[in-house]
Amino acid sequence: MPVAKIIELIGTSNQSFEDAVQQVIKRATKTLRHVSGLHIVSQKINLSEGKIVEYRVNVKVAFGIDDLKKK
Repeated sequence: MPVAKIIELIGTSNQSFEDAVQQVIKRATKTLRHVSGLHIVSQKINLSEGKIVEYRVNVKVAFGIDDLKKK
């Protein structure tokens, strides 16, 4: 039976929420194998002088873990 692990990551972008999510995916897939999904926990915008300077997403990343048994 497959087992998955979930970790929480934060992605940021100065362009959009979508780009912030893409940054999380790009970074997560560099070091994690078998990434199977994301759940957006929250979104936040940081402002400076009334203008958006950063989009931030907090996401849970699900990925499969390898079986320790050697085949």
